[in-house]
Amino acid sequence: MGAEIIDGRAAAKELRTELATRVSSLAAETGVTPHLLAVLVGEDPASAIYVRNKQRACEQAGIQSTLRRLPAETSQSELLDLVAQANEDHSIHGILVQLPLPSQIDEQAVLDAVSPAKDVDGFHPHNVGLIVQGRPRFMPCTPRGVQHLLLRHGVETSGAHAVVLGRSEIVGKPMAMLLMQKGPGGDATVTVCHSRTRNLADITRTADILIAAIGTPHFVTADMVQPGAVVIDVGTNRTDDGLTGDVDFAAVSQVASAITPVPGGVGPMTIAMLLENTLTAARLSASGS
Repeated sequence: MGAEIIDGRAAAKELRTELATRVSSLAAETGVTPHLLAVLVGEDPASAIYVRNKQRACEQAGIQSTLRRLPAETSQSELLDLVAQANEDHSIHGILVQLPLPSQIDEQAVLDAVSPAKDVDGFHPHNVGLIVQGRPRFMPCTPRGVQHLLLRHGVETSGAHAVVLGRSEIVGKPMAMLLMQKGPGGDATVTVCHSRTRNLADITRTADILIAAIGTPHFVTADMVQPGAVVIDVGTNRTDDGLTGDVDFAAVSQVASAITPVPGGVGPMTIAMLLENTLTAARLSASGS
């Protein structure tokens, strides 16, 4: 019997419907409509698709979305000037600088320049620190999307052993932090594995929940998975065969109890959580927080 498919598209659609109601209520109560500014530098095709999907999702939820396209030769100072202007624009509640950026731009310097109050990706050091302390302003989009899927599908995290493959600042590290927090979707015992981990398969086979965010197509094979484990595939790898995840889906789905597909798993939830954060930013702005 194959694993249950955890449908991220259905979960994201449900969440967008809920967000649309909350956006409408905020506008009625305060006159404020959440506004997301997306900045796209260069002509990277994948980035353009991501931004277009985010704009479409904003429209469906009633969130205003503005796209600023900049040429690939844009300098770091020019981009920083744009971010500074957006920080001061009270009509903009969330700022998204689409990654990757051209090589002449220091990505970290740009991300650090975004106001923590408008950092709807959750990348600013101040917001990361709040997550570590268990009092987040914004939840990091992809890890929170994973957590939402686990909660929606009734996956018990409390007391479970969760293994996170990958230690990136965007997914791996914040994912581990969310899973170990107290409360729903947390209270797990977390192991973070990476490229220097020894005896990796021995560790992954102990996981009740295995989250793959390592960036290598089909890296996780069936012999790395404990029978009955829940497997979350965060990978989005573009190959000659199309988009694929970090997990060998066909094989692992015969071992796991539940699994996310790629595409259609975590990706839609990442965008939904971006909208959630933009609504949160607008609400905080309206309240003067």
